[in-house]
Formats: sequence, structure tokens, C-alpha cells
Amino acid sequence: MATVFTEIDFGTPAKVSDITVTLTIDGATISVPEGTSVMRAAVEAGINIPKLCATDSLEAFGSCRLCLVEIAGRKGYPASCTTPVAEGMQVTTQSAKLQALRKGVMELYISDHPLDCLTCAANGDCELQDMAGVTGLREVRYGYAGDNHLNSSKDESNPYFTYDPSKCIVCNRCVRACEETQGTFALTISGRGFESRVSAGQNENFMESECVSCGACVQACPTATLQEKSIIMMGQPEHSKVTTCAYCGVGCAFKAEMKGNEVIRMTPYKDGKANEGHSCVKGRFAWGYATHQDRITKPMIRKHISDPWQEVSWDEAIQYAAAEFKRIQAKHGINSIGGIVSSRCTNEEDFLVQKLVRAAFGNNNVDTCARVCHSPTGYGLKQTLGESAGTQTFKSVEKADIIMVIGANPTDGHPVFASRMKKRLRQGAQLIVIDPRRIDLVKSPHIKAAHHLQLLPGTNVAIISALAHVIVTEGLLHEDFIAERCDTKSFNEWKAFVARPENSPEAMAAVTGVAADEIRAAARLYATPGKNGAIYYGLGVTEHAQGSTMVMGIANLAMATGNVGREGVGVNPLRGQNNVQGSCDMGSFPHELPGYRHVSDSTTRSLFEAAWGVTIQAEPGLRIPNMFDAAADGSFMGLYCQGEDIVQSDPNTQHVAGALSAMECIVVQDIFLNETAKYAHVFLPGSSFLEKDGTFTNAERRISRVRKVMPPLAGYADWEVTLLLSKALGYNMHYDHPAAIMDEIARLTPSFHGVSYAKLDQLGSIQWPCNEAAPEGTPTMHIDQFVRGKGRFIITQYVASDEKVTRKYPLILTTGRILSQYNVGAQTRRTPNNQWHHEDLLEIHPHDAEERGIKDADWVGIQSRAGETVLRAQISERMQPGVVYTTFHFPESGANVITTESSDWATNCPEYKVTAVQVMPVAQPSEWQKTYSRFSKVQLDLLAQAQHESTTGGVNNMQGVGNP
Repeated sequence: MATVFTEIDFGTPAKVSDITVTLTIDGATISVPEGTSVMRAAVEAGINIPKLCATDSLEAFGSCRLCLVEIAGRKGYPASCTTPVAEGMQVTTQSAKLQALRKGVMELYISDHPLDCLTCAANGDCELQDMAGVTGLREVRYGYAGDNHLNSSKDESNPYFTYDPSKCIVCNRCVRACEETQGTFALTISGRGFESRVSAGQNENFMESECVSCGACVQACPTATLQEKSIIMMGQPEHSKVTTCAYCGVGCAFKAEMKGNEVIRMTPYKDGKANEGHSCVKGRFAWGYATHQDRITKPMIRKHISDPWQEVSWDEAIQYAAAEFKRIQAKHGINSIGGIVSSRCTNEEDFLVQKLVRAAFGNNNVDTCARVCHSPTGYGLKQTLGESAGTQTFKSVEKADIIMVIGANPTDGHPVFASRMKKRLRQGAQLIVIDPRRIDLVKSPHIKAAHHLQLLPGTNVAIISALAHVIVTEGLLHEDFIAERCDTKSFNEWKAFVARPENSPEAMAAVTGVAADEIRAAARLYATPGKNGAIYYGLGVTEHAQGSTMVMGIANLAMATGNVGREGVGVNPLRGQNNVQGSCDMGSFPHELPGYRHVSDSTTRSLFEAAWGVTIQAEPGLRIPNMFDAAADGSFMGLYCQGEDIVQSDPNTQHVAGALSAMECIVVQDIFLNETAKYAHVFLPGSSFLEKDGTFTNAERRISRVRKVMPPLAGYADWEVTLLLSKALGYNMHYDHPAAIMDEIARLTPSFHGVSYAKLDQLGSIQWPCNEAAPEGTPTMHIDQFVRGKGRFIITQYVASDEKVTRKYPLILTTGRILSQYNVGAQTRRTPNNQWHHEDLLEIHPHDAEERGIKDADWVGIQSRAGETVLRAQISERMQPGVVYTTFHFPESGANVITTESSDWATNCPEYKVTAVQVMPVAQPSEWQKTYSRFSKVQLDLLAQAQHESTTGGVNNMQGVGNP
């Protein structure tokens, strides 16, 4: 039987206080922090008080009147959820009078509630049903003959849950969850008295309202009023396992609730350190892709991409792939093949792929999409602070006074963290947003940024230098921190640099497009003495030609103001995919072994060579763009790509497709026939996060367990497939379980020395470094000193991007994500999330649209020096004139057909955020889109042909393939 993770609901949130209060409850003595509710104290003493409106994820409300208690010396029957404990208090939770009062309250609830418990979807998981039993209610004397809500119509508009007002008890939990937990304020109570009912928006249905489908309301509902459609269809789950979400870099913990091997629902785990019981629409509901009909579960091979696929056994596919790689190396040399590591796979799987490349391929030609998004983070923070990762926990934001968000859109890209941030903002923290686009955080319910620096794309470094100029020239530096913690020489050089007149807000205003007084005000706010200033940034910082420079500029700013090394401050990258941090940690770059140690370091190489029994090349291998160039030159001919879709995600799509077309053997390991797999010669079925054991590392360096909840549909988890391929290549790697892989990672990687599955199971999660110096991990980095010793300031000279507006290309295109879709969309596009966003749109300012004769929803051509595509226009004042914006979730949109190969000077991270374009109305798709449509149809037809022949026993088309 699988583990059942039981969660205790304490009724009200925990309180933190240095003062302890002792009281007695039903004769039991209990000591709790001052401010604790009587209800919570009772639960901690093992005494459960009946409740309906109370739950420990929400502040006490006191409306249901079930939790009444008696307190010695007090009149009446106070609600235990809203009554704080007092020294010496004597509480009685059970008496004849209390039982009668509670029973009477329950009778009123049931008098306007359907009595369909046997057929109700919540049967067995209904707090109202439980409380009826607890209070001993056996009959209802009134209600059904008069007015009632029993025939109220359901709202079925949301694809994931239903709203049945006939079962609503107006406990307000859903409304409070939307406000307190999610921060969207989409729900309210409409009507008064008997007419009161929950309403989405202004009496809209859920799909038309501001609801973001995070599931907080469903989670909070104590009845079947808000109920998952999966539960309605499939019934209640019978066991659960805790695992980690495979979407963004927040790393939410979920209970996968199961019947046998079938997932019934995913519920956020309240003890998950990254999310503390909250979720977003993707993690909570969009998991159906794992069993989607498009899943490919049988290995396939073909000689040419114009040939039909042939379904074969695992052994045949592995042997063919290995033979092809051996043939290519014999013909073109040892460096003619390489591998790509996935930021969606586990740490253990990523570790194995880079080990496969170095030990079985015999070279360092390994790279990861993490370089394509956040490699400037690793480089910039390593140079300044000494460690290639963020400094804080997500919870740290609860102690921030000033929050600066740069080039990130947390409400769409990292929504669970955004909810935590918004809660802090509602409590009084102030916000600075630096973004070319007016994101939701600039102004949304109960939140308004103090400053929105709406800069021009590509001018990040100019604005960070201008902010620093103000801090230096107006005496806002934290002199004591700098003297104690930072390198004096580098600081003095940086201070002199940023103080130059050419770095002033007035000088930079012409470059950035941001008024000087706004920059000055934002700098003064961030550097407020005695306040905690925290910086959070995203791909709008890193995906630039000066991405690494900007990261160093952010670190400079944090050090200069003393905002490093404690809670509520720090430099915090918001990682895009679930294991971007982990894939970097595992040595997935061509120049670094696990733990960010350079391959040229002989001591490090000797450690791995001794452990692996091979010789490791001392020279870095090829990055992904170098692989493409080498393929075009005929010197890089074979690729093993696990869990990535480089055709859709990498810049200059046509160049990528041309490089793949030139290769002789591409092996793709994935769960769907993605855009890259359409160029493949071997397809190895992958496994979803529900089908494997392992770990992910989120944006706060938190290592969390991924637990297998169902067997792999194709028979093997991804890590097992890599072992099979390595063995076929002549290098045998043996592990019985991913736990053994983690043990090897821990032995070889200093920051992971103390990590093990046993410790993860004990602690729930661990933030690295976890070693002898920090046996339970490191929530906050750089507390007493920086990892590198003294913090190093680095001069950040602004250099304009090569992508400049011209008469031919007068607009700047920048890109981003949307809440309902994820990355290249391979997962979310195969879920009902498409009902919110079914195509990529081009946001354009009304002025630019009018100038070009573009109306809302018109088809427009977007042309750059790299290519052209066609999207539907969305006229929006979120954009500033001269800047357009799109997402990249749908392959047919071709967003990366128009992005160029311009990249970060230090890491080759592509400059997705700055592309000079022209936009004009058109009447038909672009030539690329026409070509893509034809090619994609052919590839899908070839797949369908193979699957049809497999089911009908068709002829093998692969004769002679194994002997080229």
C-alpha cells in the first residue's frame, strides 16, 4: 500500500512569539506562543473542536458558530477560532450545552442543503458531513417547505472544477482563500442574508471572471460546492504520495492522490516548503498531459527523416543508436557527437546524461537549455558573490520592506511565489518594477507599484548603473557593510565608475526612456536605511547581450546597500523551468563538471576520472550554438537530446533546423513527438514526472523529492534509458535506484556532500549547500561572509545591443510567458489550459497599431533580419510605443523564427528580449509557416503510419538500417 500523507488542520495559522502562554483545555495543560487561538492550542493538545469556517491556511473568521467553547470566568460561548489564549485560561470544549448549541447550528445548515450524501462527489471527503456526525444530528425539523437554494443552477464553465451553489454554506472560506492565499480577489459574497451566495466577479461565471484557477477556493471549500471534475468523474482517491511539480522553478510540493496507478487529483501539500499548500492552474490541474493520447510509448527508428518510423523493441532502438554514434565517431572523430541535458528531467537523470557524454562519448560536448535562459545568473553571481545561485528562500520575501522586480513577470511565470509576494505588498512592503511592459504587478487589486521604470528593451545595464549612480552620489551606501564584507579595491573602482556624469539618471534617460526623477526616486527607495531591500529578476535580465553584466550590476547594487546575507533581502533569480537550477548544478555545461568546477582543473578532473574510470578531456566542449555551426560545417554529426525541444526553444529556428537536417543521427528522448523529434532518427520514449523517482532543485536551491506514483508507460524511466544507451556504447553504469545516483552526486560534489534520500525524506527538502558545515542545508547564503570571501564589485559598462531599430525595422520585439501555458507548450497545450490561451498573440500599442492600420485581432506579419512569421494582433496599452511583445508557447507561431543569434558576451545566452522588427497587416501565413505546416503534417503522417502498421502487423521498412 502506498504511503498516505496525513495533514492535520489546526484551524488557524501558527503564531510566532517569544512569550509562551500556558492554559488548560479539558483538563490538559498546554503551552503555546502568545497570540495562538484557543482552537489551535486545543488541536496541539490532541483535542479537536468542531469547525466549518476555520482552516489553518486562513486567518480566523468566526462565522460558522460550531467551534463554541466555555471559558471559566467568562460569559457566553466564544468562538475558539477567534479567541486568543490567555495565561491560566481554563477551557471546556465538550458539554451538554455546547453539544446542543452545535447541533442546532448544524440543523440550520442542513435545512438548506441537499441530502444526497450517497451520490455526492464529496462523500467521504466532506467536512459538513463530518460535522453532522460529530454533533449527532439525526433529523432536520424545518426548511424544505419554504424558500431554499436546492435548485440553484451549477456553473460548469471552468474546465477543471464545478460550482454548485445549492451546496454552499456561505462559510466564506473560498472568498478568503482567493484574497489571502492567492491575492486575486476574484470571488465575493453577493446578496444579503438568505440570498447570500459566492459569486465570481460581478455575478459572472468562473471562466469570464478574474479567477486564475489556482484551486485555492476548491481546496478551501468544506463541502461539494467547489469540486474538481476529476473527483466527480472518478470518485475519491484511496492513497497518495507527495511529489514535486514539474512546471516552473518554484518547485511546489503536491500530493498525487491516486486510485491504483491512476492520478485522480493533485492537491498542494501544506508542508511543502516552497508553496506551503498553495498552487497555480498548471500544477494543480494541468497534469493530464501525462496520459494524453499523443504519448509515444514505443521506441522507433528510421534511416532518414523522410522515412516512416518503425516501432522496434527497446533493445533494437538502443543498439541502433549506439551503433550509429560509434559509426559517426569512427568516421568524424571523437568530438563529432554530443548530448543535451534537460531542465525538465531530474537531477539524477541530468547527472547521468553529462556523465554519459564525458565517459561514454569521451568528450565535453554537453549543454543544457539552462544556458539558453539563466547562464548569466551562474556567471554573474559566481564572479561577484562566489556562488552560482540565488541567496534566499521564497519565504524570505515576507520580511522584505522594498521589493524590486526586474525583467520578471511572477504572476504569470511563478504564480505561487507571486501570491506570497503580493501578500507581503498588501501588508505594506513597497514595490519597484523595472520592465518594458506593464505587468500585472504594476497595478492589480490592492497592489500598486511605487515606481514602474518602463525602460526600453536592451537598456538594463544603463538603468542599473543609473540607480547605482544615485546611491553612490547621494550617500546612500551601506559603508559599514562594504568595509567589513567587500573587496576595497574593486569597490573603489566601481564607485568611481558609477559616479561618472555619463552614468547619471539624466544622462541615461535618453538611453533607457525612463525619466531621471523616476530613477532617482526608485534608487532612494531601494536604498532606504534600515529597510530590507530584495531583488527578484527573471529572463528579462539574463536573455540579453549584456545578461551577465546586468546580473553583476544587480549584485553590485545589493552589496552597496548591504542587502545580502539575511532574510528579507538578497539577489533572487526566478528560474523558468522546474529543474533549471539542478541541471546547472549537475555539470551540464561543456566547461564545467558537477558543482560548477571547470574541466581544466586537474584536481577536479582527477576526482571524477578516479570515480568513473575514464579520462576526461581538459578542454571545454561545444555549446549548443557551436554544435549547430559544427553540424553545418560537417564536423558534428550526432546528438542525444533528452527532454528538450531545441527547434522550438532556441533562437533563429531556421538555422537550428538546418543544423539538425545536416546531422547523421539524432536521438530524441521525450514523451511526445516534439518539433526536434521531427528531425530525429531514433525516438526513445520518455517518462513524465509522475513515472519516476528523483529530485528537482528549484530557484531557491531547494532539493525536493520526485516520487514515482505510476509505472512508466513505456516501461523505463528516463534514467534507466540512459543507462541502457551507455552500456550499449561500452561504458557500463550500474545503479539500482536514483537514490544511488544521488549518493554518487553527494560523494563528488561539495555542495551536495550531506544530501541523501533518507535526509530528504526526514527533512522534506534541503537547500544546498548541504555538507559538513551545514548538515541540514543553507536557507540563506552569505550570512557572515560571501562564499568567495570578500564581495567583488565589477564595473558594468553599458554597451548598446547590436539589435537596433532602423527604418526597415523600427520596432523592438520582446518575449515572455503567460500564466496558463508553459515554456514550449508541449505539456500545457495538451490540457484544457488551451481554453484560456490557444494561440500566441502579438501585443502592440494603440499608437503603433493605428500608424500601421492594424485593428485588434488582425493578422500581422512580424519581420526581422532573421526571418518572418505571422501572428494575430492584440492592441494593448501594456506595451509602450515602439515595443511589441509575444509569447512562444505554440510551435506554429514561429516566435523564434524572428529572434536572432545575438547572445550574451560571457555565456552565449541568446538575446531573446531584443529583436528589431517591422510589423504590418498581412492576409496569409509567412513562407516559413507554410513550409512548417507542410513539414509537420508529413512528420505526423509518418508517425501515424508507423503506429498503424504496428497495430496491423505491417511490413518492416528498416531493412539494412543497422548496417549503413
